[in-house]
Amino acid sequence: QVQLVESGGGLVQPGGSLRLSCAASTSIKDTYTMSWYRQAPGKQRELVANIITRGNFDYYPSSVKGRFTISTDSDKNTVDLQMNSLKPEDTALYYCNVVTLNPRQNYWGQGTQVTVSS
Repeated sequence: QVQLVESGGGLVQPGGSLRLSCAASTSIKDTYTMSWYRQAPGKQRELVANIITRGNFDYYPSSVKGRFTISTDSDKNTVDLQMNSLKPEDTALYYCNVVTLNPRQNYWGQGTQVTVSS
């Protein structure tokens, strides 16, 4: 069982920045992908950033591309999400997700709230 603990959410003004961090109880080398998702009230959960840890291939949807950056730290076993130029529509509960390599299993964190408002 992999535990994921997110931190770094909060209230920020439009145009501001936040950095989310997710600490995993497993080594990054034992993961297949590490991702960040978000879910706004009344909407489906959506992917905002994904990284294939072997090879460091990342992906972003057009809604956040150029503003969000996902990164990993293999010493700390963390996956971070740097969010710049935040917009009110980025307001959501942000979840960390890890898919382990063997066995291929899916784990979620509890979520951290990001609110973008003036």
